Amino acid sequence: QVQLVESGGGLVQAGGSLRFSCVASGRTFSSYAMGWFRQAPGKDRKFVAYISTGGASTYYADSMKGRFTISRDNARNTLYLQMNSLKPEDTAVYYCAAAIKLTVLAYEYSYWGQGTQVTVSS
Repeated sequence: QVQLVESGGGLVQAGGSLRFSCVASGRTFSSYAMGWFRQAPGKDRKFVAYISTGGASTYYADSMKGRFTISRDNARNTLYLQMNSLKPEDTAVYYCAAAIKLTVLAYEYSYWGQGTQVTVSS
């Protein structure tokens, strides 16, 4: 019922910034909590951040606090992730996802974007 399309990945130097966008299909985007996850080669998929349906509540994994900002524009069916002060350990494929409730657990998200690569060079 929801299709998610991501953009904004790329190659940056350590200390640089990137901004992801995730555009959702349909007219019910505002009914879903949204999250970002990432997966490095050979590693498990890890939680990055989530945001409530109206955007009032946000939550971040400890390593992202103070550097990453999640936001949404429900009028444009779009989720964002602003990433600053990037580190080589941020290198991963990043995924946006939609859920019916706020959660840090990947298996509780119902819809997923295709993933976009971020590579941070030292």
